[in-house]
Amino acid sequence: MKKSFLILMLAVIVSAASCSFTTKVENDPDKDKLLIDLISYVLGKGHYDAKDINDDFSKEVFSDYIDALDPLKRYFYKSDIEEFKKYEKLIDDEIRNKDITFFNLTYDRLQKRMIEARSLYKEILKVPFDFEKDEAIDTDYEKLPYVENKRQMTNRWRLQLKFNALSSYYDKYEEQTDSLAKNSDYKSKTPDVLEKEARENTMTSLKEYFEFADDLERKDWFSIYINSIVEEFDPHTYYFAPQDKDRFDIAMSGKLEGIGARLQKKNDNVKIIEIISGGPAWRGNKVEVGDFIMKVKQEDEEEPVSIVGMRLDDAVSLIKGPKGTKVSLTVKKVDGTTEVVEIVRDVVELEETYAKSSIVKKNDKAFGVINLPKFYFNMQDYNQRNAAKDVKQEIIRLKEQNMDGLVVDLRDNGGGSLQTVVDIAGLFIEKGPVVQVRTKGESPEVLSDKDRNILWDGPLVILVNELSASASEILAAAMQDYKRAIIIGSKQTYGKGTVQNVMDLNRWMRSNDFGDLGALKLTTQKFYRVNGGSTQLEGVKSDVVVPDRYSYIDIGEKDQENPLPWDKIPAADYKRWDGYIDFDQTISNSKSRMSQNEQLKLIEENAKWVRQKRDVDIYSLKYEKYKANIELNEKQAERFGAIDDYKTDLTFESLPYEQDLIKKDSILAEKRKRWHKDLSKDVYVEEAISVLEDMKINNIRRSKNPLTLKN
Repeated sequence: MKKSFLILMLAVIVSAASCSFTTKVENDPDKDKLLIDLISYVLGKGHYDAKDINDDFSKEVFSDYIDALDPLKRYFYKSDIEEFKKYEKLIDDEIRNKDITFFNLTYDRLQKRMIEARSLYKEILKVPFDFEKDEAIDTDYEKLPYVENKRQMTNRWRLQLKFNALSSYYDKYEEQTDSLAKNSDYKSKTPDVLEKEARENTMTSLKEYFEFADDLERKDWFSIYINSIVEEFDPHTYYFAPQDKDRFDIAMSGKLEGIGARLQKKNDNVKIIEIISGGPAWRGNKVEVGDFIMKVKQEDEEEPVSIVGMRLDDAVSLIKGPKGTKVSLTVKKVDGTTEVVEIVRDVVELEETYAKSSIVKKNDKAFGVINLPKFYFNMQDYNQRNAAKDVKQEIIRLKEQNMDGLVVDLRDNGGGSLQTVVDIAGLFIEKGPVVQVRTKGESPEVLSDKDRNILWDGPLVILVNELSASASEILAAAMQDYKRAIIIGSKQTYGKGTVQNVMDLNRWMRSNDFGDLGALKLTTQKFYRVNGGSTQLEGVKSDVVVPDRYSYIDIGEKDQENPLPWDKIPAADYKRWDGYIDFDQTISNSKSRMSQNEQLKLIEENAKWVRQKRDVDIYSLKYEKYKANIELNEKQAERFGAIDDYKTDLTFESLPYEQDLIKKDSILAEKRKRWHKDLSKDVYVEEAISVLEDMKINNIRRSKNPLTLKN
């Protein structure tokens, strides 16, 4: 696989050299034009499914780019858009001609409109807001029309600023109410004073937002334009400007600093897309995937700063900070409620992203649980620590405890190394294909386990959810195709069936007078199950489907823009495992239990309610209605509190080697205590253990297999 990809890239590089991609081109001295030329060439030659850059492509780029510049439609007028539309079908021509006239026009106009907006918001915030007036704001900005005149623009800004101020006013009012309840001598402020303070907070947030905007350079806006082009190819192809590439390299190095959460820009909001296990956010247990961070307050500042509408890099810079310092985040939860969460920043080591295991006993039997957060490996040396080596070691340790069945938990596992998938699959099968990988223009390559030894030939369950992606889906799919494991989890997994490589654009240059050109993350390959089907879009469908809080939220690959299509290739030559006596009956029993499980029924109700709240776009700007809506959300949320109160009859404990470590490491002790507590409340793990109990192994086959390792 690596060899074939290298041949392709060498061919492209040689071809690029003949096309004179140097920075000494007389008629093209501009770095922006060079980037457009270079990136479009690399995309066309190296992308797995390169698109034709034509009028239809141009229209899509136009739409996404304008939306990226002004997602809340608070800068551009209808007349601006009509003027821009002259280029709607010309972007493809500009790309071919290394022309950036359209970008120059939009960039200059945006700067002009942002200057106008600075004056606009200051004038609006001079006048008190009337929180008794019965009006509302529509936050479905995609459907809002562009304004036609300054009066309409002023009103749009007024509604947005009033919405921000109302949030601050509500917080201040509730804080004052709590203070009065605790202290009868507390000197309260009048509503007018609270309103003025709320307006001042909004003024400060907008002032800081525009200060951040002032720091943006032309190249920052040009990166947005480039990514509007490259992201039309697929959701995972992305241009890294030099500073972004630096951050990417830091993230790959194994350390993250800050609160321990990965963030993503969603329209004008900052969304939590991952909680780093073992980090400050994980330890605090107050935020979760899907939450939006609305405001950030430093410990030495009196007022929080709104990050709504702020550039992601700038928002992250506010959230990050030195180890030991505190930051308060105003978080809009996935259920619609708002909460202020204080987090002590720390350096997040990735130790907790490594495989870990636990033993659980039920009815005089012992079962093992291995949690694998990602398929990690050392990029410089695969023979160093990696996911496959660690999983193998954990299985050996669990076997020493005489486990009767194994659960491999791949929930929230976003993927990683393909080779580790092959090596891990080989621990459960004698030998055979694990995944098929196809590079553009080549026949599929089959990656196989060639070691006939089986480390674990007992009952096996794999847990997945909607966030199990890429490499996770390969392992789950392989075990499902071999009928080696029963897959329990969401209706389908994430659905990412593609492989990306990060290319340093500087390596394509014979000479470079413009400095660092950044890098391009490019989709170069697609992988397929051994049965021939792609996991792209469809993911892996669980044998036993159970609901979770993401069940009704658009969160998979199919919900992204421009995903590659699903397809199928011929199946690889593989033989299903014949070690189970009652595989299908075990699945039927599990489905029956799950359909009667009251905890899962409550989880599904909660998932539907979360989706319902997320679909709300109209918000009242009248204080009493705004307050009533928040109180209603909180009251409804209380109904689902029983989900966290659920308790199984299972108890979990660390393996002997780890118990020795825990005696010397209080942090590790706390991590394992937290994990075991979560496992004891986990209805999905509970069912996985029940499935392991039901699974019957063909002991005759097992005893006749001399290749099974008995570590």
